[in-house]
Amino acid sequence: MKRGAIFDMDGTLFDTEKLYRQAWLDVAEEIGEEKNYELPTAISGTNLGEESLQIIRRFYPNIDAEAYLARVLEEVRAAAEKNLELMAGVEEILKFFQAAEVKMAVASSAPVEVIEKNLTRSDLRDCFEVLVGGDMVSNGKPAPDIFLLAAKKLNLAPSDCYIFEDSFNGIRAANSSGGAAIMIPDTVQPTEEIKKICAAIYPNLTEAKLSIERGEI
Repeated sequence: MKRGAIFDMDGTLFDTEKLYRQAWLDVAEEIGEEKNYELPTAISGTNLGEESLQIIRRFYPNIDAEAYLARVLEEVRAAAEKNLELMAGVEEILKFFQAAEVKMAVASSAPVEVIEKNLTRSDLRDCFEVLVGGDMVSNGKPAPDIFLLAAKKLNLAPSDCYIFEDSFNGIRAANSSGGAAIMIPDTVQPTEEIKKICAAIYPNLTEAKLSIERGEI
């Protein structure tokens, strides 16, 4: 078994990816643009900074990208305040890793302040030794920086870490870091490209935990 486990947050620990997906579409309609169903997938996993703005401008070249992004984040945070649900298997796999003395980190494109807040509200903060937000690295996913920093803060080599992700950009980043990229699909299913760079794909974290427990990965 590896000595470290790094988790993405949105769509991996918390069932929030659906909130982002809906907000991208709703806010586009709100500002008088057509809903583009390819945008949520393209932008998922990015650091909600310059990379996200570039993607927004690609899909909607005539809008204020910063204002659009800010409105989406406002919608998501309001929705999460009302209902922040855990993804299936989260508590099981965290308890399993704690019992096995596997060191854990969260590495999310969200700001570290948001990560801290969500984990605290869900009574999960004490499970994680390290938190890394998108505001702590220069290059967001699909660059590997966020996972490299998380592994460094855990005092582990990336190759000694499982990395759990749900987005294409997150899996690309995890694979590039040298860690074991494990996909837990949420709103999108892996393409052939993504399948090739995953160490494993499971329907939920419970199945991932069982596979690790059996020594299969």
